[in-house]
Amino acid sequence: MNVPTMAEMVANGETPEILFWVGCAGSFDQRAQKITKAFATILDHAGIKFAILGKEEACSGDPARRAGNEFLFQMTAYNNIQVLNGYEIKKIVTACPHCFNILKNEYPELGGNYQVVHHTQLLQQLIDEGKVKMKEDGSFKGKKITYHDSCYLGRSNNIYEAPRKVLEALDADLVEMKRCRTNGLCCGAGGAQMFKEEEKGDRYVNVERSQEAIGTGAQIVAAACPFCNTMLTDGVKNKERENEVRVMDVAEMVAENL
Repeated sequence: MNVPTMAEMVANGETPEILFWVGCAGSFDQRAQKITKAFATILDHAGIKFAILGKEEACSGDPARRAGNEFLFQMTAYNNIQVLNGYEIKKIVTACPHCFNILKNEYPELGGNYQVVHHTQLLQQLIDEGKVKMKEDGSFKGKKITYHDSCYLGRSNNIYEAPRKVLEALDADLVEMKRCRTNGLCCGAGGAQMFKEEEKGDRYVNVERSQEAIGTGAQIVAAACPFCNTMLTDGVKNKERENEVRVMDVAEMVAENL
């Protein structure tokens, strides 16, 4: 599958329906790269005309702002906005809630106004429109799945139904953790915590959250954020349950069931 860059599309006189903002995790983290490939496969399967920025894409600036380096954030964001506006981008989709939140809610004040969609929202739309159809006897049929709400997707942007609707389309048995939706527990990576040393305490947030997920009896923990995916995977390994419980992104599950 060939994924064109915006530069290539413009050179050919073409315009994509959407820009796929890959993000740092989706670009450089080996585990998150699999999510990127899965989502790109779905877009291609659905016949969506999309492009990426490629080497022109920089970090969204979310970790810098959350860590308190406002100067670095504004420099990064301004450069990104120059690139996006230069290509006259209107619609962006991303698989990272951190990128989603900052592009949607914080770029406008700096001149970056776009329609920003999280990948679970687009997946739900494609399924509803019949552009993506699940296998009747797919690999997740009847399996117990629990979904972990990403803070930046859930509490920050009130997106709770889209990922669950997608999981329901897989004909799986969706079981909720006690702390879910508006009362969901953070994976421990938000607010730039992903990139700093741990602070003193009597427990690890990701291990506690993973224990809650394991406690549902689910065979699969579904996530919709590369940071959450990493933290929950590490938590499941800490409990030595990695042979019984898989942590997967919603897009990976859909791609496996096409």
